[in-house]
Amino acid sequence: MSMWVFGYGSLLWNPGFEVAESVIGTLPEYARSFCMRSIHHRGTVEQPGLVLALDQQTGEACEGVALKVAAGQEEQTLAYLRERELVSSAYVEKELTVQLQDGREVTALVYVIDEEHDQYCGGLPLEEQAQIMAHAVGGRGPNTEYLFNTAEHLVSVGLHDPALEWLAARVKAITA
Repeated sequence: MSMWVFGYGSLLWNPGFEVAESVIGTLPEYARSFCMRSIHHRGTVEQPGLVLALDQQTGEACEGVALKVAAGQEEQTLAYLRERELVSSAYVEKELTVQLQDGREVTALVYVIDEEHDQYCGGLPLEEQAQIMAHAVGGRGPNTEYLFNTAEHLVSVGLHDPALEWLAARVKAITA
């Protein structure tokens, strides 16, 4: 059986594993949101950044990319993703059904936010999010890099996220 991973943020532009197939897909009942304080990769404990997570929201749907893991790389990919995504236990690993643009349905590995975790910060106003991301830097670099790369890659695969596009434009204005 094939292993699929649903990418909605940095996995779009930096999957970190060998991808055999990449297909636009939709994950129902979740929204892409800067609802996770980043204290490792894009911020620090003293000055947290913000990274994307999937926030469970009835009636919403997140468009992203389903990434099929290269055959024979499943175990290695799972270990890599767990080390990368579960660094602070703010994400919960789930297997959820993703509807692919070509009509297929696949079960994909998905990392969603734990709303009980202290890094969860859902519902922050967009302007507050922009101010945080304009200044935060973590172990993997500036929060701005994460934001701009994600915004550019969503556009490059034909996906439109108005809130993320607004944030990218606002952060560019703040940091200009």
